[in-house]
Amino acid sequence: MSRRKKVVGWFGLVLFSFFFIAAGVFHFIEAQGFARMIPSFLPLKEEAVYLTGILEFILAILLLIPKTRRKTGIVTAVYLVLIFPANIYAAVKGIPAPGAEEANAPLLWVRLLFQPLLIWWVLAVSKVEKTRSFYS
Repeated sequence: MSRRKKVVGWFGLVLFSFFFIAAGVFHFIEAQGFARMIPSFLPLKEEAVYLTGILEFILAILLLIPKTRRKTGIVTAVYLVLIFPANIYAAVKGIPAPGAEEANAPLLWVRLLFQPLLIWWVLAVSKVEKTRSFYS
């Protein structure tokens, strides 16, 4: 793998991890907004939001560790598939995005297009080579 590809791969990996940590933080700041995205028949909504926030912290950190990166990438992709129904539910019901006062219906539907992109992204960056030296 060329040095340039390594740099781009590492940048993508670190950026994804940063976004996942930020998302985890946002789960704590806007717990009620995320809880609204969970159907009413499911119990312990806010607790689930906090747990998913913690899970996002853990996954983001494990992605940065070479020994756990590949498996964590797969687990993160599965996680993103599992939470996708909450985004569909929010779009169908017109539930505002966490932190927003009003629902922007087109944006709620467009947001659904980004989930496959995130899944592809984490699978791509979790394949970054395990090397002793970043610059070798």
